[in-house]
Amino acid sequence: MSYPLHADEIQLNQNGQLRHFLTVEGLSKALLEEILDTADSFIEVGARSIKKVPLLRGKTVINLFFEPSTRTRTTFELAAQRLSADVLNLNISTSATSKGESLSDMLQNLEAMASDMFVVRHAQSGAPHFIAKSVCPGVAIINAGDGRHAHPTQAMLDMLTIRQHKGRVEGMVVAIVGDILHSRVARSQIRALLTLGAAEVRVIAPQTLLPFEPEALGVSVFHNMQAGLRDADVVIMLRLQKERMEGALLPSESEYFKLYGLDDQKLAYAKPDAIVMHPGPINRGVEIASEVADGPQSVILNQVTNGIAIRMAVMSMAMSGQIASAQNRS
Repeated sequence: MSYPLHADEIQLNQNGQLRHFLTVEGLSKALLEEILDTADSFIEVGARSIKKVPLLRGKTVINLFFEPSTRTRTTFELAAQRLSADVLNLNISTSATSKGESLSDMLQNLEAMASDMFVVRHAQSGAPHFIAKSVCPGVAIINAGDGRHAHPTQAMLDMLTIRQHKGRVEGMVVAIVGDILHSRVARSQIRALLTLGAAEVRVIAPQTLLPFEPEALGVSVFHNMQAGLRDADVVIMLRLQKERMEGALLPSESEYFKLYGLDDQKLAYAKPDAIVMHPGPINRGVEIASEVADGPQSVILNQVTNGIAIRMAVMSMAMSGQIASAQNRS
């Protein structure tokens, strides 16, 4: 399946506004900061007694999760509800596609029900791009993670969390540790960090969990935790994606934790005020020790909270961009 490497007219309207949110690749620093600022304005909605704003009232959002996910789907559902949208979670395992219907036919049927937005998670890289190119004008597509390609809302909630705790992303030294090879999260994080002006993005992993020529991503590569974590402002641990591994890429989980798992001793190599992040779900004792995951430098639960605000931001901005496009067409 082919998909454009850079954001283009598929993702933006003629005014440069989001119509879809498929990747952070190619988006400007100003647009990424607009997403963060918009998310900031939504954080207080979660503290209200009635946690709703009317921005998507009357709109229908359908969550199309072709891969299982509890946290991501739940935060998208909560985000849509807090924007006052009507939300439908489609159970793909019992949908018509599992009975032989093509994806295109399924989408046409959902469009015929006057849907306004699809949130798509798919094991195939490029699936959200394919759908964005296929749907009717006016229907927004939000990428909730595709293959090894991108997870743009996770990257942006991570940027929001860094900005909250460190005051800025610009100038930060960020270390990303673990399974870079299979991680769509890492690819989106690296692109967002570089666009927002991080001083250095480091990846720390064994050679078997790195992509071919990782330096081409614009990062510094380390195979040793002591060297890679030294004086880091932010430490992002990645989940070991056992389900995506083909063959023996690691000697054992215990050996992996010994070399690349984050415990208090290894965290001491980073700056004393460094924050620790993890996109979840956590494999305790494999990527990270419990004393660090639950410790004072951990902001992992803040990431979860920020996920709702970021998803509210991109959903409302994409729908605004679709409405502006429709007005220009009329």
